[in-house]
Amino acid sequence: MRTFPVYAPKLIVKHVRIFLSGAIWVKDLGLLEFDKGRFLQSQKSLPKVKQAVSELNALIEAQSAPRQST
Repeated sequence: MRTFPVYAPKLIVKHVRIFLSGAIWVKDLGLLEFDKGRFLQSQKSLPKVKQAVSELNALIEAQSAPRQST
């Protein structure tokens, strides 16, 4: 389990894309679990945590989307 002293979305997403499953600890958010390269949303989470998980999953989706050449 990795600990992040600050909420740094791009760094967290990079970690998740490398390891695909596990857990991380983010200061002020707490424990965030991920599996198959996506963060798991808990029903009992605070709104702040739910928003962070949604934002992180959106970043993962954006990086996973195939890029179109022009």
